[in-house]
Order: sequence, then C-alpha cells, then structure tokens
Amino acid sequence: MRMTRLLFPTLKEVPRDAVIPSHILMLRAGLIRKLGSGFYTYLPLGLRILKKIENIIREEMDKIGAQEVLFPILIPKELWEESGRWDAFRKELFRLQDRHENHYALGPTHEESVTDLFRREYTSYREMPVVIYQMAVKFRDEIRPRFGVMRSREFIMKDAYSFHLTEECLDKTYNDMSIAYQAIFKRLGLKTLSVRADTGAMGGSGSEEFMVENETGEEIIVFCRSCSYAANIEKAETVLQQPDVSAAAETSALEETATPGVRTIEELENFLKLPKMSFIKSLIYKNPDSGSLVMALIRGDREINEKKLAGALGWAEITLAGDNEILEVTGAPAGFAGPCLLKKKVEIIADLSVKEMRNAVSGANKKDTHYKNIKFGRDFTPDRIADINKAHSGDACPSCRQKLFESRGVEVGHIFKLGDKYTKAFGVKIADNNSSEKIPIMGCYGIGVNRSLAAVIEQNHDENGIIFPPQIAPYQAGIISVNAADSRVFAVSEEIYNILQKEDIEALWDDRDIRAGIKFKDADLAGIPVKIIISEKALGSGQIEIKIRKTGETRMVKKEEIASVTKAIFAELEDAQQ
Repeated sequence: MRMTRLLFPTLKEVPRDAVIPSHILMLRAGLIRKLGSGFYTYLPLGLRILKKIENIIREEMDKIGAQEVLFPILIPKELWEESGRWDAFRKELFRLQDRHENHYALGPTHEESVTDLFRREYTSYREMPVVIYQMAVKFRDEIRPRFGVMRSREFIMKDAYSFHLTEECLDKTYNDMSIAYQAIFKRLGLKTLSVRADTGAMGGSGSEEFMVENETGEEIIVFCRSCSYAANIEKAETVLQQPDVSAAAETSALEETATPGVRTIEELENFLKLPKMSFIKSLIYKNPDSGSLVMALIRGDREINEKKLAGALGWAEITLAGDNEILEVTGAPAGFAGPCLLKKKVEIIADLSVKEMRNAVSGANKKDTHYKNIKFGRDFTPDRIADINKAHSGDACPSCRQKLFESRGVEVGHIFKLGDKYTKAFGVKIADNNSSEKIPIMGCYGIGVNRSLAAVIEQNHDENGIIFPPQIAPYQAGIISVNAADSRVFAVSEEIYNILQKEDIEALWDDRDIRAGIKFKDADLAGIPVKIIISEKALGSGQIEIKIRKTGETRMVKKEEIASVTKAIFAELEDAQQ
C-alpha cells in the first residue's frame, strides 16, 4: 500500500477523553475514530490488525477441531426467557421491537443461540463432543463506557461453546481450550496470567481467566511469585493467621458491655483496647430479587468478598440491607448487630475466619451495647460456613504458603465449565450408547478480539508510539522515501516495494512529498516493526538503511539483501518474544 492512497489520519494532540496508552495511541495512530459513547469505527490500519488477530485465533480454534459458525446479532426474547436471562441481564441488554411488536435483544453473548442450534441439529452420542465457535460483534449497554475499546458498548468477541455427555469429555475440551488460548496470546505477543475466576452471570463451575497485568485494569489479581497460584479477587482463597487460643478463652462467660456511640471496628479497637482480629463483623445483606435477608460474619481485620458471598448463597445479586431492615432483624441500629440473640430469625453465614474465634466481641443487638467473650458454637451457631473472605496482598498463598501479591489486570480471555445450566433450561436431551436420554453439559470459551488489540498496545509502546510484533502489525515493513521528489530515490523505493510484495512481506510505502521527520514519526506511531529508509546519501554508498522499531538497531544492507534480511529480523523478533 502506498501512503498517498491510505486513509491514515494521525493526531498530534492527545484526545481529552483518552487516559490510557492504548486508547490514546489507537486514536493518534489513526486506528480508530469515535462514533458515539462506547462505539468506534475501525480505520484501515486498525481493521488490518483486527483481521490478523482473528486469523490467529481462527487457526488455533481449527487445530482443536472447533467448527466456525455465525449467529444472528438479534436474539428473540423467547430464547432469553427459556434460559431465564431476559430479566437476569437487566439493564445490560440492548432491547428492541420490530414493526410487529416482537421483542429482541442485541446479542451480548450467544449461549441461548448455540443451545437452540444444538437441540435442533444433534440427537446422538455418536456426534459428541461438539465444539462451535464464531467471531462476531457483541453489544452490552455499559453504564460507563471508558478506556476506548477496553470497555465499550460494541465489541468483537470470539465465543466458543462445547457440548458433552461426560465430565471427562468436558475436561478434555476445557484443557484443549486452555492450551489453545496460551498459544493464541503467545502468538499475539501478549504476556498473560492464567487465574482462577468467578463464573458470574454465565453460571457453571470451573472458570479460568487470562489476564494482562495493567495498572488501569478494573479487575484485581492475587498471585504468588513462588508458585503458579493466581486468582481474581472474587475467587482467591485465603489462608489466615489465627489468633492464640488460651485456656481462659475456653471458659470465659458471655458478657454485655456498654459501648456508647461506638459503631465501627476502628472505634471498638480504640475503646476496648483489643486488636481487630478480636471482633466479629456482622453485616446484613439482601437479595434484591427475593427480598431475603442474611447475616454474614467475618473477623474484624478482614473484609467480606461480596462475590464469594453471593456465590455461596446462590444469589445472582447482593446488596447491603437498609437501616429499617437491620432494625427489624436485630432490634438495634446499624453498628450494633451481632449473631447472638437476634430479634428475628435469619440465615447466618460465617466466614472460615470466625470458626476458630474465642472471647470474640460483636454487637449485642442493642443500641450502644456489645457482647464480649463470644464463643463460636456455644453462643451462636451459623447455618453455614464458607470462604467469603476478600484476599489481598500479604496473605499466605493457599498452595505454597508464601506471600501473595496483588495487581490490577485486564481480562482478555475467559473459559467456563457451564454444566447443564442451559441445556437443562432448553430441554436438550441426547441418546447415549445405552439408548437412554441424557442432558448434555457445556463449556463456554471467550476472547475479546479488540480488547486483545488494546492489551497488546498497553504492553508494547514507548514515548514514540506503538511497537507491534510483526505477526499482527498493520504492515510489517515501512518503506520511507526520504525525498520522494528525487527520481532515483523514488525509483529504488518502488523497486524495493515490488520486491517485498513478491516475497509476501507486507509493505507500506510512504511516498508522500513531505518532510522525512514526519514520515519517521508516523511509522513509529503506527508501530511498523521495520523501517526501510531510502535516501540519496545511502544510495550513494550502495547500501540501504534498515531500522528496527523495537530495539532501535540500524543495519546497512545491499538492495538485493533487503527481503532476506527483513525476514531474518522478523524471525529474531518472534524468537525474542518466546
């Protein structure tokens, strides 16, 4: 491609609404342009990169036997109602009606569509397992789109779905997908961290996220540097330091003590001169769908992980109860709730950290009053015990007991074991080898295509612009005619351009009649891996200058060596990222 024919509108200034490197550089390098809040147009260079990412994903999906399809963007309301997600997705769905007043949603994901296809087309165990994928535009009505294509309302996703009759079969495909994802991200030049994850609104059991560490990421990752353990904050397990339990603690009697105006753990710590791990936090939560209430207990030096709590309770959503609801359950205002002698019976769920507590302190369900010397199992017994603790940096690793670290990250891929959530809801049954009907189980596997592009830029840029690896760069080599008006420079540039084309090297020839400095800056901004610089001075010496974007290294080569040296540089760059 000649630059004089390319739509390549670069920007000198940083757009006001762009705050992270990928958003800034995608706009400045002319990869995208904003059409509306959370909607972007991909210009020629941006689209070329997306297509290359899609092709890498497609190649790895095809290797493991996945079949590509394409579902409609519009999904009928009836399918959403079958799965129970028409209401569960609430405000995230873009909903619309046709002229006949039929209701639809723009697909944010396609579990409903693929399950409907499967139940129509498959009947026998002989056809199993089935793995289907697509590369498609998705829509989610994000409340606050931001960070460019990292969190947008319209995005491109590779979503795959698998169907199985046994857990062993699902496990194999799940593992195949995990290996394929690692290969995909490696080929994209992305350094990812595989973390245990919460399944969220998708449902199911096993779940693994592929995260890119990034300080502006919206997810928190907890990981160990001594072993391979890593999990997002919603799923991370905790191993806690336990307080010493003395013999006196076993026999101390429950004691009521006045705590006028003392509500928070910090205030109690100062008032009673006890460490935070001596207190039991008692928080009352509400299920917004059913109105059910629950009391959650955790040690005073820890925080409740609301995602874990919702998962343990089997609730889709969870929110803190209001003051009137707290008063109804405890008989006291907020700040004085506790598990002993509640006014109204509610389910109590206790974190593992509470189980070993002795001589604990918690609210007495009476204004300005707390109980001391609370003993688990004697003064209260929870209905259930679960890990509802929020892990954080400094905790012990559940695998090797070394120190955990915390980082922010961006999710670029996610794989789930869905179980029979959708096949059961859709009444799907398959005849097994004994002619008995079984409900298949499913897996779900997603990659954010444009988010992966943004993540590559987040990991590969400098003060001059993007540094793309050759395999996904919009063009692999940039031919820069230092003075395009010079007939010899122009002729040699065109000759090299044709040579590279014949050698299947994607070349972008900057044949514009502008200052050379602008050409160099634009090539660096767009992340072109190799610059081939044609100048009168170099031609006079019988050599041509090649400059490598990533390292800044310069090599002088003969014209006939251009193609072979350029290919060798690509191989070196690829080896360096392994």
